[in-house]
Amino acid sequence: MKAVRVTKTGGPEVLRIEDVPVPSAGPGEALVRHTVIGVNFIDTYFRSGLYPTDLPFVPGAEAAGVVEAVGEGVTTVKPGDRVAYAGSTGAYSEMRVMPADRLVSIPDGVDDRTAAAVLLKGLTVQFLLTRTFPVGPEHTVLFHAGAGGVGLIAGQWLKAIGCTSIATVGSDEKAEAAKAAGYTHVINYRTEDFVARVAELTEGAKVDVVYDSVGKDTFPGSLDCLKPRGLFVSFGNSSGPVPPFDMLLLSRKGSLFATRPTLFNYVAKREELTAAAADLFEKVAAGVVRPEIGQTFALDDVVACHEAMAARTTRGATLLLP
Repeated sequence: MKAVRVTKTGGPEVLRIEDVPVPSAGPGEALVRHTVIGVNFIDTYFRSGLYPTDLPFVPGAEAAGVVEAVGEGVTTVKPGDRVAYAGSTGAYSEMRVMPADRLVSIPDGVDDRTAAAVLLKGLTVQFLLTRTFPVGPEHTVLFHAGAGGVGLIAGQWLKAIGCTSIATVGSDEKAEAAKAAGYTHVINYRTEDFVARVAELTEGAKVDVVYDSVGKDTFPGSLDCLKPRGLFVSFGNSSGPVPPFDMLLLSRKGSLFATRPTLFNYVAKREELTAAAADLFEKVAAGVVRPEIGQTFALDDVVACHEAMAARTTRGATLLLP
């Protein structure tokens, strides 16, 4: 079978298509034949070495497909089941073995492309908005990168909650996408000072929580957008990591809270994973969450796919087709 392997970290050029043996499912495992592979910005962190991992490795954290075989003791899935998963490297391949308890069933009303486009990003939005900071209609939220794959889902989810939501984006085209997703206000940070604009939009009250996947370019501006005792949620580094800072900065800016959550800690138990996936797929079925598939690439074109992400020319979800 074909798989993308990384033997040294670096730019998109380190992604190599290779022929590798088809793995066998061991005890507690399932062999999944991928029909669609989801591409996420976190894939570039592992490829570049920002997130260290053992070499060589197969990148990719999300896919949908069909169970081909199961190992001893597996009762949660069976051959022929349509399943999806999110959260561990190894997805850039035609088939892979997964721990069976990490697979979630795809409901009949959701197709494979939608499942692969929405699962990792949607589960991320689910835990950010319901568990890291439980957003209610009374809150005001700032969400950076509102036209990205996570940002577009967040805009739809926040609209359903009924809160005041503010997105930042990097172009007028992306501003239109964020508005269409449901954000109350959209700021083009390339033409406006987002800190000053947030203060203006909130009449000086600022926001309860900032969700920041941009990192270096939006810090410490994100802190300046928060109300006293507000929460700074850093969940990505698309412009580079947040630099080290003195904890007293949080005190000086209003006794702020800060967290760096990851999905993996929020779905560590199977019951957490299945509950979160059920919540997400219910919203997809109800039309609350409508993932936009912005572009697709053949698995053989994985280098071009990562080049497009690096150039920030992608919009919505990106998929690889084996």
